[in-house]
Amino acid sequence: MTTTIAFEDSTLLLSDPHALRARAESDGFLFLKNLLPKEPLLELRRQILEICNNYGWVRKDRPLVDAFANLPAIAESDAKDKTMYAIGVTATAYRDIQSLELFHTIPHHPKLVGLYEKIFGGEVFPHPRHIARVLLPSPSFAPTPPHQDYIYIQGAHSFWTCWFPLGDCPTDLGGLAVLKGSHKEPVLDVTRARGAGGFESILCDKNYEWAYGPYACGDVITFPSHMVHKGMPNLLGDRIRLSCDLRYQPAADPIEEKSLRPHCEVATWEELYQRWTNPSLKYYWQKKQLKMSPWNTSLVTAKERIC
Repeated sequence: MTTTIAFEDSTLLLSDPHALRARAESDGFLFLKNLLPKEPLLELRRQILEICNNYGWVRKDRPLVDAFANLPAIAESDAKDKTMYAIGVTATAYRDIQSLELFHTIPHHPKLVGLYEKIFGGEVFPHPRHIARVLLPSPSFAPTPPHQDYIYIQGAHSFWTCWFPLGDCPTDLGGLAVLKGSHKEPVLDVTRARGAGGFESILCDKNYEWAYGPYACGDVITFPSHMVHKGMPNLLGDRIRLSCDLRYQPAADPIEEKSLRPHCEVATWEELYQRWTNPSLKYYWQKKQLKMSPWNTSLVTAKERIC
């Protein structure tokens, strides 16, 4: 049996890294109000919606930034291209989004890097495989099921996930919920499920509280690799929800090779870089002496749910 509780803001703890780490160890997550400036997030929102508009998925009779969905066009695209089920948009559109320089620049914002320096107590390495969540409303799409990120990322158990919306995200638009305290679980077995990733952690009768609430543009939630979390359903039905999903780890810890590739490998890095103006972020990980970790296939093998 689980219950739902509100997020507790950890912003005031940023000035006290010891207390920040104690909160993280106790709850398994940190929710930070207004950590990021709104301007670059809203600009990235606009750029992604421009791409969605190019594919006809945004209503032209409403302001672009309000993200009203063109439901008939989305249904038509969904019927033609089943890659939308796994990614949220077509692979072609996702390649366009992954090509946006701003999408790959924001993860290096000093506010984010500084946060993880406090959490890890040392040098931080941002993974280059960033994920854009572009959730178009469609009956065939399911919210992301409860899961731990470690099975998909692997490498060091010490990595953390960072999630934030691009724009305000009230509860009925469907944000991210976390299972308070579940970060102390081992890597859990999984069973197949609908939604992004295709697997759900088997929790059985474990008694935890789901933490969930509204997000404002600039809010960030972050948690370690074993934390169970899930996407909440979009109850509005006619809006597109946009968010970013990033990973950070201590620079000295090992990393799995897939985390150095573009998400879903919809293009090569060289193809994604074609229109970039800032060369400093291109292949930045090649300047590091990274320790590599092998992939464990058994972690993403579906098990029978026996409780």
